[in-house]
Amino acid sequence: MSQGRSGAEQRLVTPGMAIGPLTGMRVGSGAISHNDEIIATKLGWVRELNGTISVDPINSPYLPRSGDLVIGTVAEVRNNLWFLNINGSFQGLLPMSLAPWKVEFGQARQHMDVGDSALARVQEVDECHNVVLTMKGVGLRRLSQGAVVEVPVNHLDRIRGENNANLDRMKNISDCRIIVGENGRVWIDGDDDNISWTREALAITKQHGHKSNFDSIMKKHEKTFTKQGDA
Repeated sequence: MSQGRSGAEQRLVTPGMAIGPLTGMRVGSGAISHNDEIIATKLGWVRELNGTISVDPINSPYLPRSGDLVIGTVAEVRNNLWFLNINGSFQGLLPMSLAPWKVEFGQARQHMDVGDSALARVQEVDECHNVVLTMKGVGLRRLSQGAVVEVPVNHLDRIRGENNANLDRMKNISDCRIIVGENGRVWIDGDDDNISWTREALAITKQHGHKSNFDSIMKKHEKTFTKQGDA
């Protein structure tokens, strides 16, 4: 599962550490230029992409943006709306007018209750950080089956891989449906054994995705997968 790093292992840096010379490079997020050198401003992994040096922080909060696909968990239900935990600093608000069902006032709980998970999109984020969600759209729905796994937001690129190569490979091997939310949650649906294998694949990606031997580690895990009916 290539991630576009050409086999190079990512380097962990701390704020103030020199990453390398500025010559011929652009400076991305998590770094600054100083005295012709690129200096880290965050604790994280150095990443080079298309001539730009960035630092991916070890821990990143989810910052909602309009259009984000998210997996939320219902935290509170009112007569005409739901509050969803979207793994951020603020809850997402889903009014009944943006729900996929025709909801009568006072009957919101009949459609989705506390603890239920849902696939939604961020409709808007205002200047006060109020997040409005919508479930009107193709594929947006209550998730009544499968499993939801939380992953660090800054590991989403590792899980997807370059051009979604890693994610597609996991789907093909496990025969699971896998949806990655921008808020650090992954929905997996399939047979129990297949879901369990996929959980382990995600854990391996989180732990070893930055290493040069990541491909060999994943290939070893792939060999542990047994399709139904195999001996």
